[in-house]
Amino acid sequence: MNNHSSHPFLRNILVVDDIPDNLRVLSAALTGRGYQVRCAKNGAMALLTAKKEPPHLILLDIKMPDMDGYEVCEKLKADKQTCDIPVIFLSAFDDVLDKVKAFSVGGVDYITKPFQIEEVVVRIDHQLALQAAKAEISQFNAELEQKVQQRTIELERVIHQLNQEIAQHQHTQQELTHQALHDALTGLPNRPLFKEHLQKALQRCQRKEDYLFSVLFIDLDRFKIINDSWGHAVGDRLLVEISRILKECSRKVDTVARLSGDEFTILLEDLQDTSDAVGVAERILERLSFSIDLEERKVFTGASIGIVLGSKQYQNSEDVLRDADIAMYRAKALGKGRHATFDREMYTQTAYLSQIETDLRLAIERREFLLHYQPIVSLTTGTVIGFEALVRWQHPDGRLIYPNDFIEIAEDTGLIVPIGEWVLQEACSQLKIWQDKIPHALSLHVSVNLSGRQIQQFDFIDKLKNILANTKLNGESLRLELTETMLMDRGNRTIQLLSQIKEQHVQLSIDDFGTGYSSLSYLHRFPVNALKIDRSFVNLIDSQGESCEIVKTIITLAHSLGMKAIAEGVETPNQLMHLRNLGCEAAQGYFFAKPLNCQMAESIIANNQQW
Repeated sequence: MNNHSSHPFLRNILVVDDIPDNLRVLSAALTGRGYQVRCAKNGAMALLTAKKEPPHLILLDIKMPDMDGYEVCEKLKADKQTCDIPVIFLSAFDDVLDKVKAFSVGGVDYITKPFQIEEVVVRIDHQLALQAAKAEISQFNAELEQKVQQRTIELERVIHQLNQEIAQHQHTQQELTHQALHDALTGLPNRPLFKEHLQKALQRCQRKEDYLFSVLFIDLDRFKIINDSWGHAVGDRLLVEISRILKECSRKVDTVARLSGDEFTILLEDLQDTSDAVGVAERILERLSFSIDLEERKVFTGASIGIVLGSKQYQNSEDVLRDADIAMYRAKALGKGRHATFDREMYTQTAYLSQIETDLRLAIERREFLLHYQPIVSLTTGTVIGFEALVRWQHPDGRLIYPNDFIEIAEDTGLIVPIGEWVLQEACSQLKIWQDKIPHALSLHVSVNLSGRQIQQFDFIDKLKNILANTKLNGESLRLELTETMLMDRGNRTIQLLSQIKEQHVQLSIDDFGTGYSSLSYLHRFPVNALKIDRSFVNLIDSQGESCEIVKTIITLAHSLGMKAIAEGVETPNQLMHLRNLGCEAAQGYFFAKPLNCQMAESIIANNQQW
């Protein structure tokens, strides 16, 4: 007995196939079994027919011209009039991906050609039974009480089938998850999968006393240059080759992963000795010291490697990766192309620097900075001719922090720009106060150090003009100090910038002269007023007053270029005497005074102190 006899109201079937013979065979077979059959030879006709008079079920071929079965099904499911019509796909495609796609677009079943008509009928009956169940539930609610047991059995059979379909769907999802856990370019495990493996290694370390593991954090040293020079295609090929090299340098039991960009990690498991990790790192560095062939060209790269040795102290994978990253940056700081093993001192230093950065940001908001002023003395008259403004940080914990402990961090983070702007504003404002209060202070100048980041700001000249205007300080009373390196980094652009500064009548000095690098062909073109002799050269003047030839050379050079010479770090009478004999115009240092707070500096001005 055929199943369709149990639901005589649901017998209208639409068959969609572009092959007339298939339509003829299916139509005849199904009509002979009591179904009402309509045919459509393409997708567009099928959509019109289904919408005009919705069938109870659609048999849909996949491979058709113009519009394939998948697209037809998607359009049916998108239309409210046809979205509930069950669609059974008929196709010669037997690949699992085709079946998965059929179900993903809304199909309820999939029959592979060539088919047996009895199989088609059984599957049609099954789907129509589901449709009948829905219709009966809505139309004959009163009768359901008498048919609970029968319908329960039927629904259990349906649920069983649905569970099978869900299991198949879950299998497909597992395949997709595998792809989600691997890097698309190199095929290596990505960060989530690496962290999962690392977490398992941490658990084994907790359980087993003698279990040793290590993590290598690898960052390519010159990847950006290669990427920028040769393009991303070459960069991608290099990353693929690097992944191959890393796998060659490790064992099958180890996990090589690409975290992001040019960062790779290796989980070395079940080590015999902690030195094994260092051996792998050195093997990688040696391999990367040679050129890498990328078809049409050879490239050279290198790596900095951070090493973390596993221990029971670690509880989660993020902490291990953090420490490996810290060790990698230590390797870079030591000169790149090497490895460094993490220790607690590295973490302490990194945490300290991170805290300093946070505190610096708050210090700018809270205005925790202050200036000290070191006198600059004329070696001709012995009187004060100016002050160098030196920033200090009054930390909330009571410490007075000196520039050596925070300026480098400020430079790296860009915080030096707002700090430098505040120093310039404060120094100009303070000198103007002294000039208004003490008549002979009108001849004094204040020297302010500039950072490279400050002068690279596009609006630096505008800010300088505003500060001079707001403080009403004459530009001739301000001296800006730059280093040789800052001047030489930008060449002709620096000359243009310095000329704009000079237009404000501001004086310019080259600070720490002799410790950087200078080109005499540029130096004579810079509109500079003075060279400041670095304290390291002044210290070379011995107790008998015999000069360091470098000091003499710098003074001579300054004079030949029409500049003045100012010595820093003068601490002894002999140094002072010798500098005077060499014709040095001015000096500063502990011999005269340490950097003073505002009140003490004002006292020196008021008393017109002389040396």
